[in-house]
Amino acid sequence: MKLLILGGTVFLGRYLVEAALGQGHEVTIFHRGVHETPFSTTKVEHVQGDRNEGLTALAGRRFDAVIDTNGYVPRHVKAVAQTLAENIKRYVFISSISVYADFSTAGLKESSPLGQISPEQAREAEQLRPPTTGTIALTYGEMYGPLKALCEQTAEELMPGRVLAIRPGLIVGPHDYSDRFNYWVQRVARGGEVLAPGRPDRPIQLIDVRDLAEWTIRMIEAGHAGVYNATGLDAPLTMQQFLETCKSVSGATATFTWVDEAFLLEKGVVPWSQLPLWLPESDESLRGFLDADIQKALAAGLTFRPLAQTVGATLAWEQQRSPDEQRKAGMSIAQESELLQAWHQR
Repeated sequence: MKLLILGGTVFLGRYLVEAALGQGHEVTIFHRGVHETPFSTTKVEHVQGDRNEGLTALAGRRFDAVIDTNGYVPRHVKAVAQTLAENIKRYVFISSISVYADFSTAGLKESSPLGQISPEQAREAEQLRPPTTGTIALTYGEMYGPLKALCEQTAEELMPGRVLAIRPGLIVGPHDYSDRFNYWVQRVARGGEVLAPGRPDRPIQLIDVRDLAEWTIRMIEAGHAGVYNATGLDAPLTMQQFLETCKSVSGATATFTWVDEAFLLEKGVVPWSQLPLWLPESDESLRGFLDADIQKALAAGLTFRPLAQTVGATLAWEQQRSPDEQRKAGMSIAQESELLQAWHQR
């Protein structure tokens, strides 16, 4: 097949390229040239451009499928339809679990109600430009999820029956510059007393970027359309199981001190950013965010490698990064030590 990937240089995009090449497909990537790409022009066709300025460089081209990794507002989807709809068989939109309106209950299904924003908010969002680097969600704030939902709806309206919308949760693994999963991998590997947030048996969900990429290519090959939640794992996973896996893989002498979430909130610790993967259970509105229903994706062939492999690959990549590189998530050694001391002295 001939595949076009909008993106293709950072994290999920690069692994989609690898998965497609591994299956013998022809790959074209459309990107801004901002990030260094690991793919030579002998293996992958590079078309450079900024989708915010339009996709005219792709006009008249034919592809079996387009995979859109960086569509955030409806005009992004409209540009794809206007430029390519007549010449593609499948449009794959990488959406997000964040599309749902209510996370107060676990087990959200693909049919659960979606978040909405006002026409005024949508128009405001259309004027924003995603940053060259950094977290995209911060650009759009609370509009991020509803905008992804609008993109899905726009795609289906303009290309009915040809849209595959995939809703991942937390995507993890090597080359993840969000540093959320990575924080725990490298922190446990450092050893010593580790501050662990909340209940040890608190459920979490995540998906290895390579599993998501490989499954996406298989879904295209099989001609699937429709909407799929795509997070994991395929068996329940707790925060304690995750941290113990990090310890086992790294061989570290880490010990875990489980700190009550009320204490953390009292001390002003910011959930998700300072302590990644932690969302306070006292906030009922977030109880289902890390507990979506993925049965539809499992039935469609979504599979998962062992968590230890994901941790090991992430740790190996982390060890190649400069210790001076500024991280986007987690807390400093000093802050963690201060909190642990206060917890023991309470």
